[in-house]
Amino acid sequence: MERTEDEVRDEAKIILGFDKKEPGIQQGTGQITTFNQLGFKGVSDKPDGWYLPNDLKDVAIVLETKSEKEDLANTKWVEEIYKNVRIVARKYNHAVGILYNGKEVRTFKHAGVQLEQSLITVSNDPDFEEVKGCAPTLQGKEYYKKLFNTNTIDKSLIYSLTKRINDTLHVDFGIKNLYHRMIFTACTLVAKRYDALLVKGMEFSTLKNSILSTLAKSIEDDRKQNLKLDLLLEVYSEIKMNYTSNQEAIDNFIVWVSRISECVNSDYWNGEDVMGIFFNEFNRYKKKSEAGQVFTPDHITSLMYRLIDVHKSDYVLDATCGSGAFLVKAMSNMMKEAGGVNTKEAAEIKKCHLFGIEFDREIFALACANMLIHKDGKTNLEQMDTRSDEACRWITEKGITKVLMNPPYERKYGCMKIVQNVLDYVPQGTKCAFILPDKKLEKDLTDKRYGNKVLKKHTLLTIVKLPENLFFGVGVTTSIFIFVTGTPQGHRNIIGYYIEDDGLQTVKNQGRQDIHNVWQEKEDYWAEAIRDGNDWKYKTRQIINPKEHLSYQMPEKPFEIYEEDFMKTVMDYEMYIRGIDAKDFNDKVMQRVLYDSAVASDKGTTIIKIKEKEHE
Repeated sequence: MERTEDEVRDEAKIILGFDKKEPGIQQGTGQITTFNQLGFKGVSDKPDGWYLPNDLKDVAIVLETKSEKEDLANTKWVEEIYKNVRIVARKYNHAVGILYNGKEVRTFKHAGVQLEQSLITVSNDPDFEEVKGCAPTLQGKEYYKKLFNTNTIDKSLIYSLTKRINDTLHVDFGIKNLYHRMIFTACTLVAKRYDALLVKGMEFSTLKNSILSTLAKSIEDDRKQNLKLDLLLEVYSEIKMNYTSNQEAIDNFIVWVSRISECVNSDYWNGEDVMGIFFNEFNRYKKKSEAGQVFTPDHITSLMYRLIDVHKSDYVLDATCGSGAFLVKAMSNMMKEAGGVNTKEAAEIKKCHLFGIEFDREIFALACANMLIHKDGKTNLEQMDTRSDEACRWITEKGITKVLMNPPYERKYGCMKIVQNVLDYVPQGTKCAFILPDKKLEKDLTDKRYGNKVLKKHTLLTIVKLPENLFFGVGVTTSIFIFVTGTPQGHRNIIGYYIEDDGLQTVKNQGRQDIHNVWQEKEDYWAEAIRDGNDWKYKTRQIINPKEHLSYQMPEKPFEIYEEDFMKTVMDYEMYIRGIDAKDFNDKVMQRVLYDSAVASDKGTTIIKIKEKEHE
């Protein structure tokens, strides 16, 4: 039976929190209270719900409810919520209107004081707009208040601050180990996230102890579930400084970290891997870690997320998670799909939908810190070896539905053993995307140890060759390999694509960045082209026979020979049969041309004059 408007209103009152008494706030629901009674003189209209702070600079909320049988697409209901929002906007700079029928919710916002009394249509009011991408279910009022938060992040500022932090930790604090510089910075960001008291003027010992204390408190509940989180505290405690008395350096560090924290904690932070940004700066002279990791660029994590159709209900695994780039990106995108970081679903995603394994002890600490900076997601991180039976059992228990990975490439780190274990132990039908060297599968096929086993159990659907300068300085070119588990390859062909250029530019000391803002358009194109199998723009699509190749096949450059090549060969042969020393002859000719001739051009013909004789 469909619920009545009164029943829907009663439910909305509880969900929004309009049933509570709060100092400095008028809030409630009903159909007998007029706007006039709420302080809007002369207005007899009656809202279904209201949240009206005494502080007129705060956000006001007005609710309009309908029975479940009503269609919220009806323009009459939109005009009604607009009228009520505009009444509230006479006092408040920021007002939110919520239209709710118990099943669907539409959200509108109005920015800018509107004092005129005349009613204008919705389409003619530039300050009134429906908010796209909002949560599909009704949320608490704090969610709607945050719709007016700033929606820009200054990435260049973050890179600039990161460089300053790196320099001061290296020079002024004397931290030589680059991972320790990253961990110390990340742990300070965690402390800021959890409201640690970090202020200019505090001594270094106080700073370090405040961070440690906050770290311990931030993981206290999760330690019951995951004792390995203690590794973060251990690694942090092991960091040693050579110099700790430079107060100016301490103050600068606190200020710079605080400014980065403001950006990362914004609702509009788009899931960029904080440690990845640090890695570009802290590790700019050494692109690979001692454990074989190559840190995944943020724009590639975003593309891979889309290529295997990850959605908010998925359970995502990265079994060589490094600093957590894929997990942070998945967390961000899944929460965005759920309606934002302030939804109830977001808390569930962070706590239950993200799984990571990292073997290296210090990198594991970085991953924990990266997830803590985003408030959660760290309870399902494990420090173990993905090649082990223990890891295989752990993967089996998690109900994984999607895999995003960039494993270490070298055989000594067990690259294909890691890939094989993941494919074998996630459920049948799981889509898995791996970044691997272009020829990795072909090389391992030759020794019959891994490649054949992989294709006997699983299907390689797609190979996407990535730009050759993506990991500039690492000396390896890579592709994305997309598998589906549990079905043998058989005679199925593989579809290949080549993203020759991602549009990113190298910025000195800051890695490769999208300074011209071209990647989003490219990402949208490639995600759609690969999904539909129609690369109409770049025409790189190719069908690959797995019996012949397991890599994207670059077209061979055509063989070309020019007249100059023919003449050179003839001259070389003629000098050979006459016993002329080619080098000596070339030197003499060069001497005459350079020092005993005049060069001119006539209608495209070069003329060399030597001792009054003309030679063309």
